[in-house]
Amino acid sequence: MARYIFITGGVVSSLGKGLMAASLAALLQARGYKVRIRKFDPYLNVDPGTMSPYQHGEVYVTDDGAETDLDLGHYERFTGVSARQSDNITSGRVYRDIITRERRGDYLGATVQVIPHVTDAIKQFALDDQGDHDFILCEIGGTVGDIESLPFIEAIRQLRNDLPADHSCLIHVTLVPYISAAGELKTKPTQHSVRELTSLGVQPNLLLCRCEHPLPETERAKIALFCNVRKEAVIQALDASSIYAVPLQYHGEGLDAEVLRHFGMLDQSRAPDLSVWDDITDRYENPEGEVTIGVVGKYVGLLDAYKSLNEALVHGGMANRVKVRIRWIDAEIFELPDNDIAAHLEPMHGILVPGGFGTRGSEGKIASVRFARERGVPFFGICLGMQMACIEGARNTAGIADASSTEFGATNEPVVGIITEWMSAEGLQQRSADTDLGGTMRLGAYDAVLSGNSHVSQIYGGATLISERHRHRYEVNSAYKEPLEQGGLVFSGMSPDGLLPEIVERPDHPWFVGVQFHPELKSKPFDPHPLFAGFIAAAVKQSRLV
Repeated sequence: MARYIFITGGVVSSLGKGLMAASLAALLQARGYKVRIRKFDPYLNVDPGTMSPYQHGEVYVTDDGAETDLDLGHYERFTGVSARQSDNITSGRVYRDIITRERRGDYLGATVQVIPHVTDAIKQFALDDQGDHDFILCEIGGTVGDIESLPFIEAIRQLRNDLPADHSCLIHVTLVPYISAAGELKTKPTQHSVRELTSLGVQPNLLLCRCEHPLPETERAKIALFCNVRKEAVIQALDASSIYAVPLQYHGEGLDAEVLRHFGMLDQSRAPDLSVWDDITDRYENPEGEVTIGVVGKYVGLLDAYKSLNEALVHGGMANRVKVRIRWIDAEIFELPDNDIAAHLEPMHGILVPGGFGTRGSEGKIASVRFARERGVPFFGICLGMQMACIEGARNTAGIADASSTEFGATNEPVVGIITEWMSAEGLQQRSADTDLGGTMRLGAYDAVLSGNSHVSQIYGGATLISERHRHRYEVNSAYKEPLEQGGLVFSGMSPDGLLPEIVERPDHPWFVGVQFHPELKSKPFDPHPLFAGFIAAAVKQSRLV
């Protein structure tokens, strides 16, 4: 049976529970253990699919089509283990499923309550789909004391009693702030947070203390005394030079060793092989060059909206041993009357137009595509970015002046339109413009067939069949394929049935690729996605020309 590691947070949010979970899982992997990570989100949305990127950051999509929290991106990038629908649950999903069962009469007339029905559903989620994993890490979203989190904390309390005595561990991530006026670190917030947790019947086994200054031994001993844990189980977590230095830093602080000691497994555990993380850190901290990439998007006010994209660009830099400087550019500025697009984009060694929804900023993105095409600057369009590349090509190289997307309103030339049906692993999927927004997109992994002599086929190492993750409601209209190709925009990747365009490219351009899917979701620091590695390689070449 798998051993469970529960991770909670206190005092404030954004302490890095997800990154901590991913780092600990990577360290356990380095010791030869098989791991899986899960996220429990207390909000009442069924999933984050309909939430604004400004509210929640990006929506991470799994191979099996689940729209999940962005922390699952950290989990995949640090462990290489593909996440599944069963790795993310929300209060909304729990309550929806319980109410559906109650309406069917499944509870045989019983009064449906938080305890035991909601807590039982949470426990069952934690226990399901264990496979042959040695450890399952469960991160609880929010902070201890939130009303929304209470059923999850109660479920953990019950589950720790249900599991064998040596099969659970609870790590509480907390804050030890530095008060500059006093010139010292303060342990009271951590003490109060742990007291709140223990008042709910849950005693932490380890404390991970986020702090800006080293934690003195006296303060560590004080925390251990007041929080009822061993002094060695109070682990400082200083800010790291990058997120990819965190596993090595936590190992240096003894996090993985202390977890294994708690389980009584340290003596028989092998030493971790951290060579991969040493190489990643070296590539990140010792680049041999630098490129600047302009990302022309619409959610640039919150960079978590493009979390996986940011990391995939960094991975592309690692593959080429260069530092990638990202300039986040609001697409709307290119729609202003006095806009000087060249002033913003000429310094760029590559231009990337990412995914998004809605009409805001669309004309600015199209203008960015045109600049990249005409100036010979490496261009990468992702999802909506590919659609904008097709509209730009239709307007300016194929002679279709009114080309547009039905997402932006009624048009006589729907180069991009809503797809009403498509085949998935579950069979025929159908939708209309009036369908609910949540869960009605083309989601998850789909195959694409590549032209054998295409640029993208070379990027993928000569492959002619690939699988990539999608999240979109609109598609490029294949009825416009012929005029677009006559204008130089080649459809080099199609769905296996030949109906849905997946990749476009311009053979006469130094590097011009648009993809309907989201390659950033499958990029990892130890395995950069080939499209991002190729894009950054083209940007390096461009940097030597300017």
